[in-house]
Amino acid sequence: MSSFRLGASRVARKVRAPCVRNTRRYASDSHGPADHAHSTAGHEEHHHHHHHSVNEELGTAFYVTFGAIPVFGALYYVSQPGKDGQPNKVTRWWQKWEEHSEKLANQNALMTATLDQAAHDKHLFYYADQLRSGHYEMRYPELLQHGSARNVPAGTYIRMDKVVELYRKQHLDEEERKAKKLAAAN
Repeated sequence: MSSFRLGASRVARKVRAPCVRNTRRYASDSHGPADHAHSTAGHEEHHHHHHHSVNEELGTAFYVTFGAIPVFGALYYVSQPGKDGQPNKVTRWWQKWEEHSEKLANQNALMTATLDQAAHDKHLFYYADQLRSGHYEMRYPELLQHGSARNVPAGTYIRMDKVVELYRKQHLDEEERKAKKLAAAN
């Protein structure tokens, strides 16, 4: 970068039209012949400003460059095949990862199948009498026409009056049966 900067500044000086500049120096002490007349002790007494050492930081580019060397060395070491033509460490790690993901997918599939079977068994246990008769009870009749009641074109949904009436009648019959059973128990 430094050599590029120097080359660029040389080109800029050549291209730039020469102009006369008066340079002015604002130094408080001169280093001319009059200064040499003073002794070394007097010279130190007259100078109040000391040059401080400047600690320049190495910068990000240094750390990136020298940090990349061990990283590339480690990648080279890892990418080399094993003894007797075995796959390299990256390939072995990838194969382990694929085996793990396949194992996890199999476990998830088994868990889903188990939960589905448990739900099916629960329904069998709770509704065994309905299954024997071949009649399945719906939880709510609105399930047949589940959806928004707004912005629906006319004639899209079927008439549910008969279905609603059937379930209302079944509910009333069930309530009447419960009331008779409760009255007989008292």
